[in-house]
Amino acid sequence: MKSLFTSAAVLVLATTAFAADPAPADLRASALEIFKPLPSTTPAVTNNPITPDKIALGKALFFDPRISASGVFSCNSCHNLGTGGDDNLETSIGHGWQKGPRNSPTVFNAVFNSAQFWDGRADDLAAQAKGPVQAGVEMANTPDQVVATLKSMPDYVSWFRASFPGEEDPVTFDNFAKAIEAFEATLITPAPFDAFLNGDDNAMTADQQKGLALFIDKGCSSCHAGINLGGEGYFPFGLIEKPGADVLPENDKGRFAVTATADDSYVFRAAPLRNVAMTAPYFHSGKVWDLKQAVGIMGVSQLGEDINDAEADLIVAFLGTLTGKVPEVTYPILPAETGTTPRPSGEVIAK
Repeated sequence: MKSLFTSAAVLVLATTAFAADPAPADLRASALEIFKPLPSTTPAVTNNPITPDKIALGKALFFDPRISASGVFSCNSCHNLGTGGDDNLETSIGHGWQKGPRNSPTVFNAVFNSAQFWDGRADDLAAQAKGPVQAGVEMANTPDQVVATLKSMPDYVSWFRASFPGEEDPVTFDNFAKAIEAFEATLITPAPFDAFLNGDDNAMTADQQKGLALFIDKGCSSCHAGINLGGEGYFPFGLIEKPGADVLPENDKGRFAVTATADDSYVFRAAPLRNVAMTAPYFHSGKVWDLKQAVGIMGVSQLGEDINDAEADLIVAFLGTLTGKVPEVTYPILPAETGTTPRPSGEVIAK
């Protein structure tokens, strides 16, 4: 792999030269052609009207570890709302302390992604919510067991009836997923970058604005665009120069596993960058812990150029403006088990 940064002598000159350049006067206008600010209200989701009852039910389900076969893991285990919406691990730990294959993406603002998971195999958050529950390496449960668990607790039955009125049997696996989707749609984190896009000249420092200009000029925004600065398109990791196995494991071919198309080998959904300063480690492999290093790797691998030290610092400064205000979430008091609640099991099924 090419060197990520230039020599110290060149860095001094580059730092001095770039520091003297003011941010472009039309930077906001240019940014608004590429990015969109977060909305001020909870977005609507397809075929799933969002109501206060459904949000409250989804929050309880998000935090309830009894959704897992072992009774240990909840959605919040891998998407911790107190640590950036992920688990800050290289790859997540699941059922029977098995290690998962990929880094856990943040759940914050995930409602704006065009598809979920690194390979885009889930069309929406409801579909995504069903995946980890049934994955043997994650929650290792079954839809029938989830429904039996929920129906065993009268409070959950009442909450499902309130959330899905008019349904004869509202406690279903589909409705379980829809409730979680409704809650996750509220997990929006407005950031200084949004204030800047909305007209606040003081929302970003001069260096942060220079970093934004570089982010656009270098071509980073070609993949990391839109409301979530990513999460919309699929691109080869190693478009120009394929990273080494220490960053891109050879046994994970990304979207190829979904489409079985050779052109999709090592293709992944562009990572959404909101709150990226809080969600180390980086990439689907979780092999890189330093954001500045990640910027350098992307420069070489995706853009075909070395991003020098001064430029990397400015881009990282811009990325810091994507750290948003996390919604206040009170930990829910969950229903108590009954005599008919399925008992937890730590058995790992052999593959």
